[in-house]
Amino acid sequence: MRTNNRRNQEKRRNQTRRKETRRENNRGIVDRRGAMDRRSQNRRMEDKEEKIKEDLERIFDDQIEGRNAVLELLESDKDINKIYITKGELKGSINKIIAIANEKKVIIVQKDKKQMDMMAQSENYQGVIAVVPPYEYSEVEDILELAKERNEDPFILILDGIEDTHNLGAIIRTAETAGVHGIIIPKRRAAQVNSTVSKVASGALEYMKIARVNNITDTISKLKDKGVWICGTAIDADKFYYDQNLTGPLAIVIGNEGKGISDLVKRNCDFLVKIPMKGKVTSLNASVSTGIIVYEAVKQRN
Repeated sequence: MRTNNRRNQEKRRNQTRRKETRRENNRGIVDRRGAMDRRSQNRRMEDKEEKIKEDLERIFDDQIEGRNAVLELLESDKDINKIYITKGELKGSINKIIAIANEKKVIIVQKDKKQMDMMAQSENYQGVIAVVPPYEYSEVEDILELAKERNEDPFILILDGIEDTHNLGAIIRTAETAGVHGIIIPKRRAAQVNSTVSKVASGALEYMKIARVNNITDTISKLKDKGVWICGTAIDADKFYYDQNLTGPLAIVIGNEGKGISDLVKRNCDFLVKIPMKGKVTSLNASVSTGIIVYEAVKQRN
């Protein structure tokens, strides 16, 4: 009898252990499923946030901000969908903007400051935002054709991976004042034209041809075939920029803010130049470097 009782007790204990084991296993399955569900939800949220960001960039890329930039836009006769002005800002150059816009029958909408702040991409939009059709990039052939129309040797800038939109805007402004026929930028991994670029360029964007290309190296080869000399900029170059002949058909390559021009692009340049560095800092801002070398070319070509 005692033996049977012991057997029954042992049997119940074993059954209890098996039930507890099954519970633990089931809990593990639930935990794993829960973790998988959370990871899936996180991925969906990240994808949603990325899509919102891309949509916002598409919206903001089609607006021009700042009083000078909008005035230049109005005077360039380019299409403008609408101009937004902050309520209570009707003074100074805003009145000139309103007058020209009315003359050209451009729709003007006044909004309160909070709404304008939400619309603006830059902090210092100066109370005015113009909404325009998407920026129309040119082709490399358009740049060469412009030089031909002016009866001038092609004078081109190639930007190999400029990422900062402020630098791109400053370079456009310098290029336009120096008589550069056009700027070539890559389609990927580089700053593109947006409202920040337009504002920093201070109206120069409206007069500068900008071409986007898939491959900078291939574009360089095509320019060479058309007789254009390619001048690269590199800190390890043997010759200073003022010792190099920068006349004739010329394209100047400006590299990325941190890495400079890529090795492949460097190997495809006809010659390299550098700017002398006398201080402890061994590099200049990309837009400053551009201005120095571009205006050396201007001096030699005139």
